[in-house]
Amino acid sequence: MYTVIKRIEVSASHRLHLSYQSKCENLHGHNWVITVYCRARELNEDGMVVDFTKIKTMVKDRLDHRDLNEVLPFNPTAENIARWVCDNVDCCYKVEVRESEGNVAVYEED
Repeated sequence: MYTVIKRIEVSASHRLHLSYQSKCENLHGHNWVITVYCRARELNEDGMVVDFTKIKTMVKDRLDHRDLNEVLPFNPTAENIARWVCDNVDCCYKVEVRESEGNVAVYEED
Protein backbone atom coordinates (compact mmCIF):
# COMPACT_ATOMS: atom_id res chain seq x y z
CA MET A 1 0.00 0.00 0.00
CA TYR A 2 1.31 3.45 -0.97
CA THR A 3 0.40 6.58 1.00
CA VAL A 4 0.98 10.25 0.24
CA ILE A 5 0.29 13.11 2.61
CA LYS A 6 -0.21 16.72 1.51
CA ARG A 7 -0.32 19.59 4.01
CA ILE A 8 -2.03 22.73 2.77
CA GLU A 9 -2.43 26.13 4.44
CA VAL A 10 -5.55 28.09 3.60
CA SER A 11 -6.63 31.53 4.81
CA ALA A 12 -10.41 31.79 4.65
CA SER A 13 -13.42 33.17 6.45
CA HIS A 14 -16.70 31.57 7.40
CA ARG A 15 -19.71 31.97 9.63
CA LEU A 16 -21.45 29.01 11.18
CA HIS A 17 -25.19 28.38 11.28
CA LEU A 18 -25.77 26.80 14.68
CA SER A 19 -28.70 25.64 16.80
CA TYR A 20 -27.38 27.69 19.73
CA GLN A 21 -26.03 31.20 20.17
CA SER A 22 -22.29 31.49 19.50
CA LYS A 23 -19.78 34.12 18.43
CA CYS A 24 -18.91 31.73 15.58
CA GLU A 25 -22.16 32.79 13.91
CA ASN A 26 -20.37 36.05 13.07
CA LEU A 27 -18.09 36.23 10.06
CA HIS A 28 -14.53 35.38 11.15
CA GLY A 29 -11.42 33.86 9.66
CA HIS A 30 -8.84 31.18 10.27
CA ASN A 31 -5.48 30.18 8.90
CA TRP A 32 -6.59 26.63 8.29
CA VAL A 33 -4.12 23.76 8.00
CA ILE A 34 -5.59 20.92 5.98
CA THR A 35 -3.74 17.60 5.84
CA VAL A 36 -4.85 15.22 3.11
CA TYR A 37 -4.03 11.50 3.21
CA CYS A 38 -4.28 9.45 0.00
CA ARG A 39 -3.45 5.82 -0.63
CA ALA A 40 -3.45 3.20 -3.35
CA ARG A 41 -2.41 -0.41 -3.76
CA GLU A 42 -1.01 0.34 -7.20
CA LEU A 43 0.62 3.49 -8.56
CA ASN A 44 -0.92 5.25 -11.53
CA GLU A 45 0.72 5.37 -14.97
CA ASP A 46 2.91 8.26 -13.76
CA GLY A 47 4.18 6.29 -10.76
CA MET A 48 2.09 8.21 -8.22
CA VAL A 49 -0.81 7.66 -5.88
CA VAL A 50 -2.06 11.12 -6.87
CA ASP A 51 -0.16 14.20 -8.01
CA PHE A 52 0.44 16.62 -5.13
CA THR A 53 -0.44 19.47 -7.48
CA LYS A 54 -3.89 17.97 -8.11
CA ILE A 55 -4.53 17.90 -4.37
CA LYS A 56 -3.43 21.54 -4.06
CA THR A 57 -5.61 22.57 -7.00
CA MET A 58 -8.67 20.87 -5.54
CA VAL A 59 -8.26 22.31 -2.05
CA LYS A 60 -6.17 25.49 -1.90
CA ASP A 61 -7.14 26.93 -5.26
CA ARG A 62 -10.85 26.58 -4.38
CA LEU A 63 -10.77 27.71 -0.73
CA ASP A 64 -7.85 30.10 -0.16
CA HIS A 65 -8.77 33.74 0.53
CA ARG A 66 -12.46 33.01 0.14
CA ASP A 67 -15.61 33.23 2.23
CA LEU A 68 -16.34 29.53 2.65
CA ASN A 69 -20.07 30.21 2.98
CA GLU A 70 -20.01 31.44 -0.62
CA VAL A 71 -17.91 28.53 -1.93
CA LEU A 72 -19.26 25.47 -0.15
CA PRO A 73 -22.88 24.23 -0.32
CA PHE A 74 -23.09 23.32 3.40
CA ASN A 75 -22.48 24.74 6.88
CA PRO A 76 -18.65 25.14 6.74
CA THR A 77 -17.67 23.49 10.01
CA ALA A 78 -14.23 21.92 10.17
CA GLU A 79 -15.89 18.49 10.20
CA ASN A 80 -17.91 19.21 7.05
CA ILE A 81 -14.86 20.66 5.29
CA ALA A 82 -12.85 17.53 6.10
CA ARG A 83 -15.56 15.31 4.60
CA TRP A 84 -15.85 17.50 1.50
CA VAL A 85 -12.09 17.37 0.86
CA CYS A 86 -12.05 13.59 1.29
CA ASP A 87 -14.96 13.17 -1.12
CA ASN A 88 -13.35 15.37 -3.78
CA VAL A 89 -9.69 14.29 -3.83
CA ASP A 90 -8.77 11.09 -5.69
CA CYS A 91 -7.62 8.21 -3.49
CA CYS A 92 -8.25 10.22 -0.31
CA TYR A 93 -9.19 8.26 2.81
CA LYS A 94 -8.49 10.74 5.63
CA VAL A 95 -8.43 14.51 6.12
CA GLU A 96 -7.47 16.61 9.12
CA VAL A 97 -8.69 20.20 9.28
CA ARG A 98 -7.06 22.44 11.90
CA GLU A 99 -8.79 25.76 12.29
CA SER A 100 -6.63 26.81 15.24
CA GLU A 101 -3.81 25.38 17.33
CA GLY A 102 -6.10 23.42 19.64
CA ASN A 103 -9.04 22.67 17.33
CA VAL A 104 -8.76 19.84 14.81
CA ALA A 105 -11.48 17.85 13.05
CA VAL A 106 -10.74 14.55 11.31
CA TYR A 107 -12.78 12.68 8.73
CA GLU A 108 -11.72 9.16 7.84
CA GLU A 109 -13.46 6.68 5.59
CA ASP A 110 -14.36 3.29 7.09
